[in-house]
Amino acid sequence: MTSKIDIDVWVADLNFPGWMDRWHAQAAEFGRIHPEYRVNVRGMNFFSFPEDVAKEVAEGRRPALAEYYFYANQVARDAVAPDGSPLWTSVTKAVGDRTEFLGEPVMLDDLHPAFRDYYTVWGDMDSLPSVGTTSLLFANRELLDKAGVSELPKTWDDVTSVCEAVSRIQDGPSHAITWSNHGTFVQQALATQGGFLTDNRNGRDARATKMELASKEMMTWVEWWNGLHKAGHYLYTGGYPDWAGTLQAYRDAHVAIRISSSNDVNYMAHAAKLGGFTMDVDVFPHNDNSPYVGNAVAGTSMWLGNNLDEDVQEGALAFLMWMHNPVNVAQRHKDNSFAPITKASYDLLKDEGWFEQHPYHALTYDHLLDFPASTGRKGIPLSEGAVFGDFAGVQDVMVHAMGDVLARGADPFDRFTQATGEAQKLLDAYNHWALRTPRRAADIPGSSHRVEFWNDVAPYTAQDMENVVPLNG
Repeated sequence: MTSKIDIDVWVADLNFPGWMDRWHAQAAEFGRIHPEYRVNVRGMNFFSFPEDVAKEVAEGRRPALAEYYFYANQVARDAVAPDGSPLWTSVTKAVGDRTEFLGEPVMLDDLHPAFRDYYTVWGDMDSLPSVGTTSLLFANRELLDKAGVSELPKTWDDVTSVCEAVSRIQDGPSHAITWSNHGTFVQQALATQGGFLTDNRNGRDARATKMELASKEMMTWVEWWNGLHKAGHYLYTGGYPDWAGTLQAYRDAHVAIRISSSNDVNYMAHAAKLGGFTMDVDVFPHNDNSPYVGNAVAGTSMWLGNNLDEDVQEGALAFLMWMHNPVNVAQRHKDNSFAPITKASYDLLKDEGWFEQHPYHALTYDHLLDFPASTGRKGIPLSEGAVFGDFAGVQDVMVHAMGDVLARGADPFDRFTQATGEAQKLLDAYNHWALRTPRRAADIPGSSHRVEFWNDVAPYTAQDMENVVPLNG
């Protein structure tokens, strides 16, 4: 019997019910279609994934493919093998002008432009987006009706007006709105205004070297957010980031509106069902006094190993194309609310009638294709999300600064100026590691100080879901 060609795939276990089961099922199905190959999927800790990969590589073990969370893109880009060579190679360059691998059609040109553009850095889409999200606004229609609000808010001023109306409901909710104190919403607020976290166009023209957490765009967002809080409209649960607490507040009608990840559509719909009310969904509101520039996206992408044997690379690229075929992408969307990241998968869902039955699920894909009609602008929103080292550590810094503003009355500008200094130290330490030669692959700065649950792709633990949205409900 001819021995099989192994394709080792390392992924972060997102802890969704059945998440790794589907991965293993896909690996088995690909092996059935291409019996000369065996795909070995290994689920690893989400929080320490980049560091764990680096340590494994330093000990002589390396995969053909690995799935990194978006804020670890720079870490992946800087990762090296024990001999100092790059650990990963560009997917786009490896594909070249090929149209298929083992008969699996190349789908790079079919990617949703927002995700394709996000993962195109320094002129190269070096990793292939696998799942994607953005931020949405979810509302309790019955509470808004009681407040006399017929349309969901599109702008920050609209949100303020809706919150004031909700506050006038007799025996109404304790607060009007909530969202988790999480970096994803900071990134979205900056993106809509065209603001950046770092220099060099958010690290997209060259390596980021300077942090700026007290920019005009940041302070406009922070001061508006704090204003809602001081007026008694915004519910701050006090946790970092407390996805579960804000979801529970929405389920129990303690708020009329919750802003969250588009990945939350399934959970939010179930929470509304448990709460006995109708859910409305719209896009993340933008600043009235600033041009609507674009949106931030998040998610994961697949990285292709460098210097693979020719037959392993052929199989790995075939597996990448196969896992991105319309059927597989559409199923991933149905299971976990991820945006259908290819046009073919979107068209398949539409033809099946999925969006007619679940209209809210089309919103993420459609919105990221164009600016809201209210802006009068046409074209694809920019996806200039930041790319820099120790992104997760800087998220810690940002949200702790915001926590001090909300809970302890810290002056917003002073606190975020202090946060800029803290973030700069993290970036400097990372760049010092990344630019030195030689460097130890396993010594990535930042592996010891991240303790919060920053994941906005799978933000709830199994216990959270049992307590907040029963899995058997």
